[in-house]
Amino acid sequence: MTTIGSETLRLERSQRSGFTDAVIRGALGIKPLWAVAKHQARRMMIRRAERLGIPWNARVADYERIDWTAGWREINDPELTYPANYQASFHGYDAGHLCWRAAFEFEVASNTVHAPLFPEAGAASDQALRASYHQALRAQLPHPPATILDLHCTVGLSSFALREAFPQAAITALDFSPHYLTVARHEAERRDVAISAWRHALPEATGLPDGAFDLVTAFLLLHEMPQRTTRLILREARRLVRPGGCLAVMDMNPDSSAYQTMPAAVMTLLKSTEPFMDQYFALDLASELRQAGFDTVASAVCSPRHRAVVARVAL
Repeated sequence: MTTIGSETLRLERSQRSGFTDAVIRGALGIKPLWAVAKHQARRMMIRRAERLGIPWNARVADYERIDWTAGWREINDPELTYPANYQASFHGYDAGHLCWRAAFEFEVASNTVHAPLFPEAGAASDQALRASYHQALRAQLPHPPATILDLHCTVGLSSFALREAFPQAAITALDFSPHYLTVARHEAERRDVAISAWRHALPEATGLPDGAFDLVTAFLLLHEMPQRTTRLILREARRLVRPGGCLAVMDMNPDSSAYQTMPAAVMTLLKSTEPFMDQYFALDLASELRQAGFDTVASAVCSPRHRAVVARVAL
C-alpha cells in the first residue's frame, strides 16, 4: 500500500508539474506577456545586483561609452556561420549571446546569479564558483597543464581565472560570440592578463591542431547546447586533447537537490531562458564522454547547483 501510495503521489506531482509547465510556457509564448515578464525580471535582477554592491548600471554605462569597432574587426571571423541553436534567445536576450547587451552585462549578471551559492563572497560570487571548480580540477589533474584551451571564455572570466590557477600555462581563449571576445580582449588588456591567443570559432569546430592541449575546459557551456551539438563538442575536445591530457566540464548538476526540489513554476521560468536545458538534463554525460573516446571520467561537486566532470585520455 505504501509503495502504491508513493507512486500515486509522484504521478500526481508529475501531472501537476506538467500542467503548470504547460500553462507558464503558453503564457510566455504570448509576445506581449513575455516582454512584460522579461522587463520585470531584468528590473529585479539589476536591483538585486545593486543591493549586493555589484555596479550593474555603472559597468554597462562604461562599456557603452567605448568604441568597439576596431576590436570587433580584429576578433570577428566574418566567414563563421552559425547553426540555428546559436541564434536562439538566451537569458532574456532576443539575440542570445550574439549581441552587445549580453556581453556588457555578462560579468555583473554572473555575479548576481551566483550570489546565493557563495553568500560570503558577496559581489565576487562568480569568482568563488570558478575557484571551487579549479580546486576540484587540480585534484584530478595528473600534473599542471602547459597548454590550455578555454572553450567558452565569454568575456574573459574563465580565461582570467585559469591564468590565476595555472600561471605557467599558455592559454587559448575561444568563444563563438565575437561580442564576448571583443570585450574579453579589452578586459585582458585593462587587467594586464596574458592570454596567448584569442579565437572566434564554434566549440565543435575549432580549427585547432590535433592533440594541441593538455587541458580543454568548458565552463557553463554544455547546458546551452542541444544534445547533438554537445556530442560534436565532446568529440572535438577529444581530438584536441593530447595523450595524458583532460577535458574538464563545469556545469549544472542534474542530480543536485536544488533542481530536483525546485518548484515547477520556477523551473519553467528558468527553462524559458535556457532553451536546451531539458536536453542537457537528460544527457548521460559520463557515457557520452566515454563514447567520445575518453578513458576515465570523474565527477566532483563545485556548488549546491554545479559539478565538475573531468575526462582523461590515457597515455
